[in-house]
Amino acid sequence: MASSTRHLIDVMGTVVTVDLFHVSDNDEARDAVERVRALLVDVDRVFSTYKASSPVSRLRRGELTLGETPPQVADVLDLCQQAKTLTGGWFDPWALPGGVDPTGYVKGWAAQLALEELRALDVTGAIVNAAGDIASFGGPDLESNFRTGIVRPDDPQRFAAVVELRGCLATSGEAERGAHLFNPFSHTFVSAVASASVTGPNLGVCDAFATALSVGGHDVMVLIDKVDGYEAMTLDFAGSMRATPGFAFVRE
Repeated sequence: MASSTRHLIDVMGTVVTVDLFHVSDNDEARDAVERVRALLVDVDRVFSTYKASSPVSRLRRGELTLGETPPQVADVLDLCQQAKTLTGGWFDPWALPGGVDPTGYVKGWAAQLALEELRALDVTGAIVNAAGDIASFGGPDLESNFRTGIVRPDDPQRFAAVVELRGCLATSGEAERGAHLFNPFSHTFVSAVASASVTGPNLGVCDAFATALSVGGHDVMVLIDKVDGYEAMTLDFAGSMRATPGFAFVRE
């Protein structure tokens, strides 16, 4: 009998949630989740800027060259360069104090890789939720899409909007962590909006776009609106909302 299962993975300084819907083979699903767990642990080992021994930390300190790091570091930095170009420079891991820091891309990229490990399962859908950055396919059943809420930055117990999830969603802002987003043009930790959300087919790209949108505001929303498959929504500090025309709000 098919069932739905939830799996919690404590990694990357957070808890990553894996939800599988209408699972036909529980043993196969458990094996897939263990592969996801191993993948995320390895990503944390390589990329964590909180682990002094990680290759990325050592790269930032000048103890390793890029060629001496694991191959995935160069791969991610290539993707970061593409994201920097897409965002007009508003997403720039090379501008951060202390050396190159791909953290703003890695969490979404890792969750996307985790989702790909689940695609071969006989399920109606799957969600990988890495601290609010969500990668998904399918739905809770064969007839429905997933829905998720975007919380108000001034009141996390209330939703500012509900969105139909057709792939991925990344949200960035200062509500939980304060001023931590770096503006590469002003060289300050100042956000242009209170909350920025981006949907699209790839969570790494959504994550980079959401980071850029947080600090670049309207200028970045204009850029996102020109990229096929990606949509954006912002909430300013007064609570006013803006969104690209195709943002998948659930209106009831």
